[in-house]
Amino acid sequence: MTSENDSAPEEKPDDLARHATKMAKKKAARDKIMAGKSGEKGLIIVHTGSGKGKSSSGFGMILRCIAHEMPCAVVQFIKGAWDTGERRLLTTHFGDLCQFYAMGEGFTWETQDRERDVAAAKAGWEKAKELIRNPEIRMVLLDEINIALRYDYLDRDEVLAFLRDEKPEMTHVVLTGRNAAPELIELADLVTEMGQIKHPFRSGIKGQAGVEF
Repeated sequence: MTSENDSAPEEKPDDLARHATKMAKKKAARDKIMAGKSGEKGLIIVHTGSGKGKSSSGFGMILRCIAHEMPCAVVQFIKGAWDTGERRLLTTHFGDLCQFYAMGEGFTWETQDRERDVAAAKAGWEKAKELIRNPEIRMVLLDEINIALRYDYLDRDEVLAFLRDEKPEMTHVVLTGRNAAPELIELADLVTEMGQIKHPFRSGIKGQAGVEF
């Protein structure tokens, strides 16, 4: 056990000098890398995987856009029936910068009506295309669209072709949800797979406000 009187070993001058030299080399290498990265473009960004955080990360990007006063938009393909914290926050406080469309009616096992799910997904996609085509909107978050694609609620080839051929050059599009299609991963500029190591559901703990929604 460490007592409050214990302290970390005092750094020797040679150790401090070695650390400074090491960090200077790291900075020089990093500066060299950054010097060659001057271009900008609108990115296709995919958040997928079995772990938690896909939508949360997407909404984090939306909040960054708002902080930079960049117009943005959200289309929710599955969770539209949920009263989520992010929906409350964005629609109540940032409606002037962020358009928010909750198009889904819940997960497919909740609606138990494929025709209704397909119709909701298609309506969401039409709204998404309208928003993406607007060059004034700098980022569009397509929340849980990967699930809609997985269940064939949307035509995958149409979605890929639109993102490839019609997305304005400087518009970022973020697509979230498990099981992203390999073709979408290939098309994307940035792909992050969220891995699951441990989840409270397995211990009998339900989803909670502020964590899950």
